Amino acid sequence: MLRRLLTILLPVAFVLVVAVLAPLGAVIAQQQTQQVYVDRLADAGRFAALARTALETDRGNALTQEMARYEQLYGIPAVVVAPDGRVVAGSGDRPRMREVVAEAAETGGITAALAGERPEPPTTVWPWESAPLVVAEPIGRDSEVAGVVVLVSPTDELAGAILGTWGWMALFSTLPLALLVSASMPLSRWVLQPIRRLDEATTAVTSGDLDVRVDAESGPPELRRLTDSFNTMVEVVRRALERQRSFVSEASHQLRNPLASLRLSVENLAPYLKSPQAREAHEVAIDETTVMHRMLNSLLAATRLESVTGSEVVEVAGLVDTRVARWKALGESRGIEVTTDLPDHVWAHAPAGGLGSILDELVSNALRLSGGTRIEVRAEDGEQVRIGVLDDGVGLPEEERELALGRFWRSPSHQNTEGTGLGLAIVADLVRESGGRLTLGDGLAQDGRRGFGVVITLPPADPPALEEGSEDD
Repeated sequence: MLRRLLTILLPVAFVLVVAVLAPLGAVIAQQQTQQVYVDRLADAGRFAALARTALETDRGNALTQEMARYEQLYGIPAVVVAPDGRVVAGSGDRPRMREVVAEAAETGGITAALAGERPEPPTTVWPWESAPLVVAEPIGRDSEVAGVVVLVSPTDELAGAILGTWGWMALFSTLPLALLVSASMPLSRWVLQPIRRLDEATTAVTSGDLDVRVDAESGPPELRRLTDSFNTMVEVVRRALERQRSFVSEASHQLRNPLASLRLSVENLAPYLKSPQAREAHEVAIDETTVMHRMLNSLLAATRLESVTGSEVVEVAGLVDTRVARWKALGESRGIEVTTDLPDHVWAHAPAGGLGSILDELVSNALRLSGGTRIEVRAEDGEQVRIGVLDDGVGLPEEERELALGRFWRSPSHQNTEGTGLGLAIVADLVRESGGRLTLGDGLAQDGRRGFGVVITLPPADPPALEEGSEDD
C-alpha cells in the first residue's frame, strides 16, 4: 500500500516541480534573448552612426576595418546595405557579405529598416532552434534613410547559456524534490499506519478473533475516528455473539432439569393408565421428551462448536491419537469398527482448538447414521491436507448432499434417529472460516454399497519452530 501511495505522490510532486520550472525557464530564456538583442542593437546603432558619417564623407575604409575587427572578436558578420540592395561595406569579402544579406532578407528585417522602421525584436530564442539572430538598424530616419546596418548573430552561445541556466535550475530543483520525497515517506507511513492496523485487525476478525482492538492514538483525525468506530463495532458484535451463545447454553441447561422432571412424572403415570389409547399416548409423550432431551444436548454441543474462533497449526496424527481410543470404544458399543490411516508429520491450519471437536462430531454422525460396520479416519498430505471420515454404510443420495449442509436439515431416512441437523452445518462453517472447505462424497465400498464420506480440506502448515532448550542434547 505504501508503494502504491508513493507511486501516486511522487509523479504528482514531479509534475508540480515541472509546472513551476517550465514557466520560470521560459521567462529566463526570454530575458537572456532580450539582453543579447539589446547588446546587438547597441552595436548596430554604433555602426549606423559610423556608416552615416562614412557615406556622407565617402570614406568607408575606417568603417570596413571596424566591422572586420568586430567579426574577428565576436564572430558576428556586419554589413551595410544601400537602399537599392547593394552591399556598401562589410566585415568580409563581397560574395560572403551578399550571402549574409540574403540570409537576413528572409526575416523581412531589411525591408522594414529601409522603410525607416526598426524591426520587431525577437521574443525568445529556444536552445533547440538554430536560426541566427538578425538585427537591422536603419541609417537615418524616415525619408532620409541612407542604408541599413545588418548584424547576423549566431545563437549557439545564447542557446548554450540558456541550457546552462536551465541545468542549474534543474539541479537546484532536486533539493526541494528530494525534501518532498523524503517527507512523503514518513507522511505516507503516518497516514497508512492506521489503515494497515485496521487491515490486520479485519483479517483477525474474519478468522474469528473478536478480542482484537486497534490503537487509535496515531494517524490523521479522520482515521482515528474510523478506528474508534471499528473498535466499537467489533465490541458490539462480540457482545451480541456472547449473548447469543450464553442464551442458548443457559436456556439448554435451564430446560434440562424441568424436562427431566417432566419425563419422570410422565413415566410415573404408567401404572394409572388402563386403556390402550392412554398407554399409546403415554409412550408418545415419553418419546417426545426423549427427543427434546437429545435436542438440548445437541444444542449444547453446537454451542461449544460455534465458540471456536481463529486458527492454529496442528499435527493431524498426534491429534487423532488423543481421541481414537474413545472412538473405538463408542464403535464397539455399536458393533462398528473404527480404524485410522494417518501419515506422520502432517501439519495443517485448522480451527483453533476445534479440529478435535470437529472430528468427534463427524465420527459421532457416522456411528449414529451410517448403518454400516466400519469407519475409517484417514489423511493425505500434498498441496492441501485432506482429512476424511469414511464409512461403509447406506450412504446419502447425491441430491441430498447439498441439503445436508443446511442447518436443522435431516434426511427423511434419519427422522427417527437422534440428532438436530446442526453439527455438519456448523462444522462446514468452522472449516470455511479457517481457510478450508468441507465436501461430501462416497465412502468405503462394502457389499455393493458406496458408503458415505466427509472430507475436510485444510491449508498445509510448517511445523512450529522448536524453542531454545527443547532440542535433545
